[in-house]
Amino acid sequence: MRRVRDVVIVAAAGGLALSIAGHTMIPDIAGAGTLLDSAAPWLGLMIPLLLVAGLVLQARTTLAMLIPALVWCLVFGANLLPHASAATGNMRVVSQNLYASNDNPAATAADLAATNADVVGVQELTDPGRRAIATVLGDDHPHHATIGTVGVWSRYPITEVDRVDLGLGWTRALRARLHTPHGPIEVYVVHLPSLRPESIDQRNQALDELADALRTDNSSRAIVLGDFNTASSDRAMQRLPSKARAVRQDTGSGFGFTWPARFPLVRLDHILQWGLHPTDTNTIHTRGTDHRAVLADFTA
Repeated sequence: MRRVRDVVIVAAAGGLALSIAGHTMIPDIAGAGTLLDSAAPWLGLMIPLLLVAGLVLQARTTLAMLIPALVWCLVFGANLLPHASAATGNMRVVSQNLYASNDNPAATAADLAATNADVVGVQELTDPGRRAIATVLGDDHPHHATIGTVGVWSRYPITEVDRVDLGLGWTRALRARLHTPHGPIEVYVVHLPSLRPESIDQRNQALDELADALRTDNSSRAIVLGDFNTASSDRAMQRLPSKARAVRQDTGSGFGFTWPARFPLVRLDHILQWGLHPTDTNTIHTRGTDHRAVLADFTA
């Protein structure tokens, strides 16, 4: 009986370690792989549970739990390390899914204004949300552009606003040129389809369309922000061109989960960039919406 316990614990430890290290290699059948990717950081919670089980069963192989613990640290531990920057940013951007059912968009807009961001990108814009954002941000952010359900408000002049086709039949992404005191910067505001089993193929198709648009963009500096409905640990993020680096990779600490807002479990909202120097990043709890906002500071 003891030998059976030992074998079970070793098998569980090995299986957990493989799941943590190789979650992106598990076949994505009916979206199961993507959903596993999204939950991958939380697999670490299985380690203490299996450790307790081993102690209760008095298994001699309980120390095998050190293997998945080490693997988790190697794969995800860097997210817990601070990446402080000595530089001070001279431009701040923030992105917010405004939530179509938001019954108090003015409060959300006020929270976004309180971040003192120079550029505000929003998704899930409705008519009430558009009016609230324009009223609250209009004086300090006189330049804006909206297409479909996405928009950008800026302290800097905006020109060359274009629709970005995500292959959805309706517009959920735009590209605009900001004329900042530090030179022109291209800004994308995007909202990809929802992360649900029945819509993962559509989400992936839209992500491919966005990746193609970014890959062919020859701008020297760009910021891509929005609700990607794609977790940081999702294999789908590898579809994006390598030049579009996630700001969280370069600065900040923690996992930066953004959804659901009350108790975030996954990071679906991102800020990517190339040609700029990010100095800080954070998530902001805003009223009225089901996503936390994401914020980043840059030296432009």
